[in-house]
Formats: sequence, C-alpha cells, structure tokens
Amino acid sequence: MPPERRRTFAYLALVAAACLYGVTFVVIKQAVEIIPPIAFVGWRFLIGAVVLLAIAVPKGRSVWKDGVIAGVMLFAGYVLQTEGLALTNASNSGLITGLYVVFTPIIAAVVARTKLTGWAVTGTGVAFVGLALLTVRQGVTFEAGDLLTLGCAIAFAIHIVVLSRVAARHPVIPFTAVQLLVTAILATVLSWLTEGLPLPTTDVLPALLLTGLVVTAGAFLMQVWSQTVIGAAKTAVILTLEPVSATVLAALILSEHLDAKQWVGAGLILAGIYLVLARTNEMDAIPAAEAITPAH
Repeated sequence: MPPERRRTFAYLALVAAACLYGVTFVVIKQAVEIIPPIAFVGWRFLIGAVVLLAIAVPKGRSVWKDGVIAGVMLFAGYVLQTEGLALTNASNSGLITGLYVVFTPIIAAVVARTKLTGWAVTGTGVAFVGLALLTVRQGVTFEAGDLLTLGCAIAFAIHIVVLSRVAARHPVIPFTAVQLLVTAILATVLSWLTEGLPLPTTDVLPALLLTGLVVTAGAFLMQVWSQTVIGAAKTAVILTLEPVSATVLAALILSEHLDAKQWVGAGLILAGIYLVLARTNEMDAIPAAEAITPAH
C-alpha cells in the first residue's frame, strides 16, 4: 500500500475507533440500568481478555508483573467511570473522561520532575474552567457521578504514565491481555463482594458483546495500528472526537441536552485538550491516550 494511502486509511480507522469509543458511553449508560456497574465491568473485560488471550498468550514473568501493575490502574479507571456513569449523564461522562489527556502531562512531569510548558498550564486551566461550567449545578458542589468520573480521568492518566515506562518492553497484544484479565478478575471479585455478581441477562448481552468484543478488541486494534502509521501526538488529537461523539449520540439517542453554559464548558474542555496535545511536546514521550490500553 502506498504511504499516502496508508496514512489516509490510518486516519479513517482512527476516526472510526474514536466514534466507537463514544458509542460506549451511551451503551453503558443504558446497560447499568439493567446490571450493576461493577458487574458490567467484570463481564465486559472478561470477554475482551478471552479474545486477546486467544490471539496471543502472554509469556514470561515480566509481562505479567508489568501487566498486573498497569491492570490495577486500568481497573480503577473503568470502575470509577462506570460507577460515575450510573450517576451522571453520558454527555458529561464522555467530556470529563477526556480530561485524562490534560492530566497525563501533569502527572508525567511530576514523576519525571520536569517543568510544564506554558501551553500545558494554559490548557489545563481552560479545561478546568470548562469542567466547572459543565458540571457545577448549584454553588460549588459537583454531582457525585461527575466527581467519580473525574477520578476515572486521573486513574487513566496515571495508567498512561505507567505504560510510558513499561509498555515498550512487551508485545502489545499479550501485554494488553494481561491488563484486561486483571481488570476482569478484580471487578468480578469486587462485584461478588458488593453486588452479588449477577449473571448477564439477555437484555444486557448485546451491550457486553459490543463493548467487550467490538470496541475493546476491534477498535483498540484499529487504534494501535493507526498509531504506528501516524504517531502518538496526532493519534491523541484525533481521539478528542471521542467525547464529541459521546455528547452528540447522547443527545440523539438518550435525549440528553446541554444548556448554553454547559455547551460553553464542553467547548472549553475540548479546547484545553487540544492545547495540551497540539501545543506541547510532553505527549510525544508518552503513549497516546488509550493507544495501548483497551477502548472505553
């Protein structure tokens, strides 16, 4: 395939992956009304883990050690995201989750003991103003679901920084399979302790298959391949389509609507994400958001 056509195909594949990621917010929002949130995470990731383990079996102690460490942070991120989504709307969840690309260079700078650029600081400030406009309802109190989702964004950012230090040591698919398996095990144990680990019903099975198989395996693999063609920075910028698609689909399917203040907040969040990704170099040394982890 000629290089230009290869790049074009990579861009199209990445746009498709970002849109699929956005779909999951709407799908999960509906699913957690049927099955408890943590149980959904456990069953979803078990499906994804089985698929990737069938493709490539992890070999060696190192991949399991690093995979477990990264998997714990992945588990934290997805449990907080899914629990938050049960308490907030899909629009807010998609936009607030997107803040992980703002938190990532901040956490990376703290770990590496380096200074942030002015663009990174500006982008972070813009994004937080947008977050306040989007989520503050009365006074200065955030909704519980929004705060849980903010915690998810921080967990995903820590996860990406961890990956920046260990992912290059391992083949992508086996390393990711370990993370999925760890997330599935921890979620099922936690669900068993707190929710009784209900079995999936036929009503929720389509959502589990879509998020566990089509998105976690399919969209993730498209993204990983695309990043090898166009690089991490461009990948991360294109993935800002994820919260946009989540907001649009939530409006079309769930009839969720933002008021004028919230639309301004949503725009500022996306602007802050763009400033951090497109105007700084911190992300060049870090895997693009979710580029090595499974899809949302």
